Amino acid sequence: MSKIILTGDRPTGRLHIGHYAGSLRGRVELQNSGEYDKIYIMIADAQALTDNADNPERVRQNVIEVALDYLSVGLDPTKSTLFIQSQISELTELTFYYMNLVTVSRLQRNPTVKNEIQLRNFETSIPVGFFTYPISQAADITFCKATVVPVGEDQLPMIEQTKEIVHKFNAIYAPENPVLIEPKALLPQAEACKRLPGTDGKAKMSKSLGNCIYLTDSDKEVKAKIMSMYTDPLHLQVSDPGHLEGNTVFTYLDAFARDEHFERYCPEYANLEEMKAHYTKGGLGDVKVKKLLINIMQEVLEPIRMRRAQFETDIPEVYNILKKGSDAAREVAAQTLSEVKSAMKIDYFEDAELIKAQSALYAK
Repeated sequence: MSKIILTGDRPTGRLHIGHYAGSLRGRVELQNSGEYDKIYIMIADAQALTDNADNPERVRQNVIEVALDYLSVGLDPTKSTLFIQSQISELTELTFYYMNLVTVSRLQRNPTVKNEIQLRNFETSIPVGFFTYPISQAADITFCKATVVPVGEDQLPMIEQTKEIVHKFNAIYAPENPVLIEPKALLPQAEACKRLPGTDGKAKMSKSLGNCIYLTDSDKEVKAKIMSMYTDPLHLQVSDPGHLEGNTVFTYLDAFARDEHFERYCPEYANLEEMKAHYTKGGLGDVKVKKLLINIMQEVLEPIRMRRAQFETDIPEVYNILKKGSDAAREVAAQTLSEVKSAMKIDYFEDAELIKAQSALYAK
């Protein structure tokens, strides 16, 4: 069986280092590992429209923002297929067929859907498209027969929903020769990368809360945001023992710091564990720790900013990359849809045996 990855993002704005630590960095590593036969990376604009139907221009502008961020972090269109969800009409048809395999009560029990409804204060005014996006996501995953889907822990219920749809479809329509593939979730290995908190210490980095460090932020902006970052409210004096739990600066260091960073920027410590030990004992100030993080983040972000600046000089080529990827994805989706319709026995004009049998029946 081929090893295939499907992943992506809703185009809701510029991507930030939470996206980078949690998914983008891992995608580049998977892309360059040579372990996978195909990698599909989707800009989920159709899903973004489910709660932005009254502001399509916002989604439209954010598509290019996300595409530039993808390219700037090192996603390579010669190794990964970058495509726009709305340009693959077969996904809509697959979603429609899958809807018959899921009940309303099952969607209502989906923890991710319940959480998203609460966050957006939808209650009874939830758009149908948003309510059914787990089914749409199943279409996204199955069109390319993805075997692996990199996700955060909050998305695991969505993968389970997809597995249920795949199992039910195969059981009903293709019990002897399964058409769809059940995917496996791939979680970030590092605990700190699973959900990077905002700079203010909030549980989630969020554009709406203004607590993000964006991949496009300048040196000056990065420095200012880190220097104002939430640390330990009990660490009032340098001599005070510091606490690591809930300390945002150390959470970021867990996600980004490597031993060689200490050689370059903080040689008095061999690694992060030595710095943590000094901090918890007392005698290490927050400013010194923040300055280390600033140096590390500048090192991480500078090549990303440089690559983005290059791609920004040729926006038509960026759209060309997306069109080529969308065309390639649509070919794959068309083949899967053909197999799905054949299994469901709604491929009337392609089924020569059906036409022959019906002709014989009515010739009697």
